[in-house]
Amino acid sequence: MPGSTKTMGAFTIGGLVMVTAYSVALGSNGWLWFGWVVLGMLTMAMVFARPS
Repeated sequence: MPGSTKTMGAFTIGGLVMVTAYSVALGSNGWLWFGWVVLGMLTMAMVFARPS
């Protein structure tokens, strides 16, 4: 797994933790979850598009 994909994965996991913490502390925000889903989809695209 290239370094950029690992970095993107770390941002995705970190984003999940931050969005979850925000939701617990201040209530759910649909735009934050939408942004996290988009980030997750981009990360998955990078994982599957890596060169063999």
